[in-house]
Amino acid sequence: MGVKKGTTRVSEDTVEELARVPLQAILLADSFAQKFRPITLERPKVLLPLANIPMIDYTLAWLESAGVEEVFVFCCAHSGQVIDYLTNSKWFNQPNFSIKTIESHNSVSAGDALRLIYEQHVVKISFEQASLAYVYWILWMDAAMIHGDFVLISGDTLSNMSLTHVLEEHKERRKKDSNAVMTMVIRKSKPSPLTRQSRLGTDELFMAIDPDTKQLLYYEDKADHLKGTISLDKMLLADKSSVSVHNDKQDCYIDICSPEVLSLFTDNFDYQHLRRHFVKGLLVDDIMGYKIFTHEIYSSYAARIDNFRSYDTISKDIIQRWTYPFVPDVQFTGNSTTKLERLGMYRASGIIQSSSAQIGPFTVIGNGTTIGDNTRISNSVVGDGCKIGSNVSVEGSYIWHNVTIEDGCTLRHAIVCDGVIIKSGAVLEPGAVVSFKVRIGQQFVVPSYSKVSLLQQPTKQDSDEELEYADDSSGIVEFPSINSTSAKLTSDSSEAQLLAISEVGAGGVGYLWSVGEGDFEDELRQSVAPIPADKLAEIIQAANDEMEMSAQDGNTLPPSGELQPDSNSFNSEDNIEDRDDSIFFEKEVEATFLRAVHEDVKEDHVILEVNSLRLSYNKTSVDCAGALFYSMMKLAIETPHSSTSELFENATSVIGTWKRVLKSYLPSIDEEIEVILKFEEMCLESAREFSSLFAKVLHHLYDVEILQEEAILNWAAEKEGADEPDKVFLKQSEIFIKWLNEASEEED
Repeated sequence: MGVKKGTTRVSEDTVEELARVPLQAILLADSFAQKFRPITLERPKVLLPLANIPMIDYTLAWLESAGVEEVFVFCCAHSGQVIDYLTNSKWFNQPNFSIKTIESHNSVSAGDALRLIYEQHVVKISFEQASLAYVYWILWMDAAMIHGDFVLISGDTLSNMSLTHVLEEHKERRKKDSNAVMTMVIRKSKPSPLTRQSRLGTDELFMAIDPDTKQLLYYEDKADHLKGTISLDKMLLADKSSVSVHNDKQDCYIDICSPEVLSLFTDNFDYQHLRRHFVKGLLVDDIMGYKIFTHEIYSSYAARIDNFRSYDTISKDIIQRWTYPFVPDVQFTGNSTTKLERLGMYRASGIIQSSSAQIGPFTVIGNGTTIGDNTRISNSVVGDGCKIGSNVSVEGSYIWHNVTIEDGCTLRHAIVCDGVIIKSGAVLEPGAVVSFKVRIGQQFVVPSYSKVSLLQQPTKQDSDEELEYADDSSGIVEFPSINSTSAKLTSDSSEAQLLAISEVGAGGVGYLWSVGEGDFEDELRQSVAPIPADKLAEIIQAANDEMEMSAQDGNTLPPSGELQPDSNSFNSEDNIEDRDDSIFFEKEVEATFLRAVHEDVKEDHVILEVNSLRLSYNKTSVDCAGALFYSMMKLAIETPHSSTSELFENATSVIGTWKRVLKSYLPSIDEEIEVILKFEEMCLESAREFSSLFAKVLHHLYDVEILQEEAILNWAAEKEGADEPDKVFLKQSEIFIKWLNEASEEED
């Protein structure tokens, strides 16, 4: 059709240039899930503290740093709390970064949320028929709306990635193919071969991706992995030279979307869940032809808090600084000043700590907290204004704000919410979750994986139940602010009534929630606590049985790789993420080792925990041996010393103490050679102080029977063919190597 005389015809590029709009994001401040109950019946998930900072602050801080200028925050359950918090936060006063809240009281899914946003805020622009006058009119509109491509994210997601490349990729695809409506951010994350879970506690995810275009072809997080197979439509290969099938990718839940995504939700009311319905729906819809693509990140961080295990994992990642600059000692959201000390310890101001109290590695202590005599805290986060008595032991736990823990209590891998009082001698066993303002009675033991709340356990499990609690004026009073502690326990219950209904010991207040018979497996898999030894043994046995059956059937699921047409084989891929995975593993092993050192953990327990990490990261004995030796030598170097002789004494002391643990991962010569190679690497890079002591330490490892003669001689033989710069430590060890060879010849 021709253009009428007198009208100004503009190209799409011209319109885009003239109608340049800020980068926008839709942030869903509701998880539409139940995995954080009973906590989320009283407070929205996005306001729960993560290393003492509300989750949503990490998301907003990243969006701001990534160049997003306008954020629509969708609030549903406990919407009043979210809006109040944002209104009183720094985010409402930021230059070039605006936040607009959208409130709903009846949305029960992400699909409902996006449909509501579309109905209220979207205006479509037809580029093909736009005139300059129409473009200027659009630019001057005051109504809030989505102007173009936007970032879709939930308020429980952390990242430090740049959006530049993924936005460029998305826009370039859109120019060539208008059906390219969405780009998903993914990263590598190997699942455990036994639990079929990622380190975030999520199910093993299977993806099929076109290796050339990065188009997503298949997405399934509940595949029939027990049979070792997944089913792919043969049509996937019809017009593709190859398809990459992966079970080692993590969905970061960060999406770059075109405006059509919102209209697709409006046109399809059966789209409720973003992945289960929308993504899978588009992948099987061959009528409209819409396409989803992937963008893989490598060195950057991105993860979503889906369950208690991912809460634990991501908290550790923050403490170990994988999320930098979004870490406790950087004031990115007006958080209180926190100082980073050695061994990953963070301390805020105003802490009162007894001289006999011990704060272990990878621990965060909040502002104004007091810690009594002989108390030990390690691998934990303690919030602001907490009062911790004497002879208390806290390990791997998350204690939020204004919590009181009386003398003699023990907490292991537990979550304790704001305002909780734990009476003297009480014990929180691994996996326990204690919700807001509960009182745990004296000497009471909260069983493993139990949940305690002032609210009775719901009899139904509807996804919109949190809406009902949030809107129920006769139930729990909503907290007026994130750190408020002045609200009463309930709006209509007396102290006597509360004591009468206690199910948590004498002087306690709260209901003990039961774990459903079919839910216990999920509790184990998604808890902040490690999987227990007996359960781990069952999983190992089941996995061994499964492998035997699969081998007999010839039906084993191969590793990720490319599937060629008319081929059943996969070519395994290697990329830079393998190294990232190894670094995560080494950090976890180091944290476990340091806790063992500072808390006198038994050797058998250390071996059990390292074995658990080994399974989670799909590692071998070689990896465990290298990571443990690295941790041992790093401890030696961080122990005060004033000379190389004192450093050598430190090393021999550490080796002598932890010899048995290291030896348990040296079943053969190969593992012993790995220890030597790891020591070489340390002497060249991270622990150069040891470089002059290499031969001396090597000799000591031989003397204490950690390394066998064969391993040392094999290492030396391999080094003989190396370049001269790589022979530095071989030359340093010449006398020792010569002595070993001569001793070997004499024996012959």
